[in-house]
Amino acid sequence: MKIKINVDESLSDDEIIINCRGINDDIQHIQQAIMQSIRNVNITFYKGECEYYLPLKSILFFETSQNSIDAHTIDDIYQVKNKLYELEQILPHNFIRISKFTIININSIYSIDKSLTSARSIQFKDTYKQVYVSRNYYKNLKNRLEERRIFND
Repeated sequence: MKIKINVDESLSDDEIIINCRGINDDIQHIQQAIMQSIRNVNITFYKGECEYYLPLKSILFFETSQNSIDAHTIDDIYQVKNKLYELEQILPHNFIRISKFTIININSIYSIDKSLTSARSIQFKDTYKQVYVSRNYYKNLKNRLEERRIFND
């Protein structure tokens, strides 16, 4: 696969064109990644009576709690008013659902513990926090991590 960038200062708006022999999984993943990266996601985070406007890259994971959805950073927890399924639809490509209750930022993963049980624990750098990826979501997570590795090389 070749990648070319043509600079044309006469264009009034940027445009991305994908030339391919046919649409396959790789092309669809590239299209999805581009669409999600240009999507402007604004999520308001809450803690008590205060509203916070955090960069998404600071979020390790979103997790359902008793009455809300919690957004975890390295050293804090905020609430969001969105439902987990809504977040799944609006978050960029580096966020992926790993269980019925959790969406994770794959860029924040430090390690995955391959235990003998069906659930594998995910650790984050510089924090004690961890989450578990369920067996039903593990293959999708591994595929997304592999995509990230391929496109970042």
